[in-house]
Amino acid sequence: MPNSVLEAIKQGIWDYEPEENAKQKQPATSALPGTREKLDVLAERVRQGVPLWNSRDRICYDGLQESD
Repeated sequence: MPNSVLEAIKQGIWDYEPEENAKQKQPATSALPGTREKLDVLAERVRQGVPLWNSRDRICYDGLQESD
């Protein structure tokens, strides 16, 4: 059984889902979608072999103040 998403892909397992506690260890991010900060978080998740998406990640621009 693979220990990470990357290991699963190397083994040809394309529908691998990590154990629930591995998902919970992944911290959520408040980085805005499409920003460099968000891309850096996603890249780090790939390096760690954890799922890219966290259900608690910020997914919209709601609550932002417009700059003058």
